[in-house]
Amino acid sequence: MEFFSCFAFLCKCILRTMFVILNNVYCIPTYVVWMVIIFPLKRYHPDLYWKIEGHFFHWLLAMVSMWSWSAGYDIVELGDDIRTCLEDRTLVIANHQSTADVPLLMATFNTKKNVLPNLMWIMDRIFKYTNFGIVSILHEDFFIVSGKDKRGESLQALVRHLRDSYIPRRRKWMVLFPEGGFLRKRRETSQRFALRNNLPVLQHVSLPRVGALQTIVDSVGPEKNSNLGGNNNGDSTVNFDGVGVYPAHVNWVLDITIAYPEGKPLDLGAIVTGYRKPCKTFLFYRLFPCREMAEEDRQTIHECNGTVYSGQYQQMTHIQV
Repeated sequence: MEFFSCFAFLCKCILRTMFVILNNVYCIPTYVVWMVIIFPLKRYHPDLYWKIEGHFFHWLLAMVSMWSWSAGYDIVELGDDIRTCLEDRTLVIANHQSTADVPLLMATFNTKKNVLPNLMWIMDRIFKYTNFGIVSILHEDFFIVSGKDKRGESLQALVRHLRDSYIPRRRKWMVLFPEGGFLRKRRETSQRFALRNNLPVLQHVSLPRVGALQTIVDSVGPEKNSNLGGNNNGDSTVNFDGVGVYPAHVNWVLDITIAYPEGKPLDLGAIVTGYRKPCKTFLFYRLFPCREMAEEDRQTIHECNGTVYSGQYQQMTHIQV
C-alpha cells in the first residue's frame, strides 16, 4: 500500500512538472508573438499598446498563480485594508525568503483588480536570463545590478527607468525586495549590522538595505522637489515633451511580511511539483501614506550607511507561523 502511495505521489509530481513546462512552452512564446504583431501600436497608439500588453501580462501571471493554488498552497491575508491603494501609485516592499515569494505575491495580486496589468517589478539582473526574462523586458520591469562597484550606475538607471517608463506608462504598483537577498544569506550580516548600530536583532527577516528604496523615495516620493521635476506644490508632475503630464509621486508604501508555516519557506520546486503538503502562507500588510512617514525613519535611512532601517518595518519583523 505504501508503495502505491509513493508511486502515485511521484506520478503527480512528474505530471505537474510536465504541465508547468508545457505552460511555459506555449504561453511565453504566445505573449512574445502577440507583442511583435501589435508592435506598430507602440509607436502610433501607445496607450492602446500598453493596455493590450497589460492584459497579456496579467494572464501570464495568473498562470503562475494557478500553479501554487492547484498545489494547495493557500494564502491568508492579514493586517491593514489595502483596498484604498489598489488604484493608486504604491511602493510595495516585501521580505525575501525563497524562490516562492514571487509566485505567491503574483497569486495574491491576481485577485486584486487592475494590479497585475499596471505592476512593475524591480528584480535582480539574473532574472533577465530566465525563461520569464523576455516577458519582463517587454513589460519594462527593471533589472537592478547588485554589487558595490555597479551600485551607483544601477541606481542612476533606476531613476531613468522611473522617469521614462514607470511614470509615462501610468503604472501603479512597483514591487521591491529591499533586504537585498534571501533571508538565509542575509540574516547573519543583518544581525551583525544591527549589533553595531544598536538596532533590533531580527530572526525572521533581515534589515532592509538603502539603495533602490532610497532612490525611489527621493525620485518619486512625496517631496516638493522631485528628482524627476515638479511644480513645487507637493503634487509633482512631469511633462514628457507634449506627450502628457503625469503625476510623478508615489502615494502609499505597502509593507508585506511573508510568513511561511513553521518558518520553513516553500520554494519554486515545491510550487512546480507539489511535493510539500498543502499549507497556508500568511501575508501581513501594513499600509502607510507616504506623506505621513515618520521623519525619524527618513533620518535613519540617511544615517545607516549601506542599510536602511525603518521603525515601521520593525513592527512586522517578529511574525512566525
